[in-house]
Amino acid sequence: MGSKVPTVRQTNWISIIPHLIVMGVIIFVWFLINPQNAVLYGAITYLLISFSLRNLIPRDHRNGIKKNNSEKFKDAIPDFEKSYAFFKKYEWIDKYRFITLLSSSKMSYREMALANIGFCYSQIGNGIKSKEYYERTLKEFPESGLAKSALNMINAMEKNAPQQNL
Repeated sequence: MGSKVPTVRQTNWISIIPHLIVMGVIIFVWFLINPQNAVLYGAITYLLISFSLRNLIPRDHRNGIKKNNSEKFKDAIPDFEKSYAFFKKYEWIDKYRFITLLSSSKMSYREMALANIGFCYSQIGNGIKSKEYYERTLKEFPESGLAKSALNMINAMEKNAPQQNL
């Protein structure tokens, strides 16, 4: 069952190469142990390692995504904040995520966390905080197409909003 909440996944296709190398090494190790079933055992081992890394290390991020997809936007914000703090503290994990997490994501977890916080604030009606987080995303990640698009949309809405008489 699909979510009503939009999800953006950008893939860094070049990061597939290290994944194939890791899988090849695992298969080779299994070949030394059991040549007949090396490919099967190697693939299963790779999938178990990959699944474990992606589910255990970015746990807060995944919890935020689950809440976001369930439209519990206010509850998702603290999870994304914890995710950002973790990956800020351990920047090397995020920077080398194609190896440390076997992740092919083009966006870093910190960039995703900030953009997701901005999205959550927009969904609970706090446009000011939303804009702040998208601006912060652009400040830290100047090439963030997601943050640029969101800010363009917010700015267009602000520009075209009817002026209130005070």
